[in-house]
Amino acid sequence: MYFTDRGLEELEERRGADEVTLAWLAAKMRDFVDANPEFETAVERLATYLARDDEDDD
Repeated sequence: MYFTDRGLEELEERRGADEVTLAWLAAKMRDFVDANPEFETAVERLATYLARDDEDDD
C-alpha cells in the first residue's frame, strides 16, 4: 500500500456515504491549493482528469 492510499481509505471510510456536488469538490480543491500551493500542479491535473474522464466513452 502506498502512503497516499491511507488518505484515500480514510476518505472512503469517513465520507463514503456522503453526497457532494462537483462545485463543492472544486471549492475544496481550491482551498487546498490556497493552503498548499506546492500541490497546484497535481490538483490541476486531477481536476482535468475528472473533468475529461468521460471523453473515452464516445
